[in-house]
Amino acid sequence: MTQHKRRAPAQQVIRKRAVVAAAFVGTVALGTGVGVWASAGGGGGQPEGGARQQSSSSGRVAGTSPDGAATPSASPRPSRSYPLSQAPRTIPAVRSHTPARGPGWKPQKADRVVISDGELADEGRLIAGELGIGYAGQKDDVRAGDVRLALGGGGGNQESYTMTVRDGRVDISGPGEAGVFYGTRTLKQEVHGGGTAPEGVVRDEPAKPVRGFMLDIARKPYSESWIEDRIRELGDLKFNELGLHFSDDQAFRIESSSHPEIVSPDHLTKAQVRRIVDLANSRHITVVPEIDSPGHLGAVLAAHPDLQLRDASGAATRGAIDISKPASAKIVDDLLNEYAGLFTGNQWHLGGDEYQALTVKDPQTSFPQLAAAARQKYGSGGTVADLATGWLNDRAGTVRAHGRTMRAWNDGFFRGASVQAAKDLQVAYWTGKELGGRQPVEYLSAGRKVLNYNDEFLYYVLGQPQTFVYPTGQRIYEQWNPRVLRGTSAVPASYDGQILGGSFAVWSDFPNAQTEAQVAAGIRMPLRATVQKLWDPGRPALSWTGFRDLANRLG
Repeated sequence: MTQHKRRAPAQQVIRKRAVVAAAFVGTVALGTGVGVWASAGGGGGQPEGGARQQSSSSGRVAGTSPDGAATPSASPRPSRSYPLSQAPRTIPAVRSHTPARGPGWKPQKADRVVISDGELADEGRLIAGELGIGYAGQKDDVRAGDVRLALGGGGGNQESYTMTVRDGRVDISGPGEAGVFYGTRTLKQEVHGGGTAPEGVVRDEPAKPVRGFMLDIARKPYSESWIEDRIRELGDLKFNELGLHFSDDQAFRIESSSHPEIVSPDHLTKAQVRRIVDLANSRHITVVPEIDSPGHLGAVLAAHPDLQLRDASGAATRGAIDISKPASAKIVDDLLNEYAGLFTGNQWHLGGDEYQALTVKDPQTSFPQLAAAARQKYGSGGTVADLATGWLNDRAGTVRAHGRTMRAWNDGFFRGASVQAAKDLQVAYWTGKELGGRQPVEYLSAGRKVLNYNDEFLYYVLGQPQTFVYPTGQRIYEQWNPRVLRGTSAVPASYDGQILGGSFAVWSDFPNAQTEAQVAAGIRMPLRATVQKLWDPGRPALSWTGFRDLANRLG
């Protein structure tokens, strides 16, 4: 996903790259390049006896330079006296581990985190603090005990990384900052879960580029601190999206300068949102805002009743804005333009679901003003579905101008409309229960990219209304994968490349049904199961019991 850090000037970057290159050459010369020793073997166990080693209690060689620092020439070589290492136990599980023989790496006070590229300073400071060791900044010398972070290597996946544990050191590298960050998450889990990072090489990358958590803050106001705690949790689990649904019939939850009259009393200030976005950026998480329209706008309409959709008898339609009125488009575009400056990520959710004008048997008769507007805009055959599709396309144009990639709920894409939804709109598929609901394959066969929000597995709806029940981690872990878009059946594997990933969602239909603490506890294992299947959709190596026990050990 995109990162939003300030980049160094070009001359500085060139100089830094030169330092990186020099450091890399020196590292390979010492035998710590991945390709040099990956087949040598090394471990995470205790010596079996036999081989005599000059080492500290951590298995590191005690050679020092005149100033007391460990010297490269004193680096130990893997010893056959150690058993072959076991693969790290992390959530999500790493995709590949080449075992080796050796003591692994365990943090000690004298150890340090160093970086080979200044852009990794945030990642370096974070992991140093988490492991309780020093952060030394950008260095090109090599010492026993070092954790080194570097950019470079790997393929085109910016979220991939390689982590090498050998000779009492850890090297984490990747083509992008996000991948290096994920490498530090693996190291953190290894150390916190087992005390020692096992000897060997981890090569890891996610199967799916979108690994999300969506939170409905419109119907239940969540505190800034609670949201920030979830961001830290998501980052450690290698999620990369946080969706915020902050406008609905019940409330509008973020401060607005363009339309302050619509904002609910209990809301987040823009300063609070900026802190949330900054924290998310530091964890390589994109915050995806959603202002749902043309339905779910009740809070906006409470301040603008003249824009409320009314049927032929004059009865108001809950949450629906009258899309035949130019003022309706203006107020929504005002908000989209305003919040594009607050949410700096490259993703945007347009909503588009459950527009009540299209849930009746004959929309043209029930809402004659919409039918008239459709005919005026699209000719004599124009329908209310055409008008609604045109509305969605126009809002997509507003957001597209800010350089965003847009998604909308699948029931905002209407069958039989002569006006087609914009080709670059991604489908957030959540249900097939709506009037005229379509199978996921209809969207996939049309070439659309799809995101999995399957309400059968991934919807945590407070109060469990209608047919919803709180999802369990076990059910997700054992029965769901990204190709299971609707119900319990998977779409053909040939469409896998169009499924970008998915999102676990908390909806606050009955906001008082659970406290913030209860929500956090309730989603804990479902989040872990979801990210495991987004990182690697295959059958997990661990049983559910083993996975749950691992989660409890990791905290």
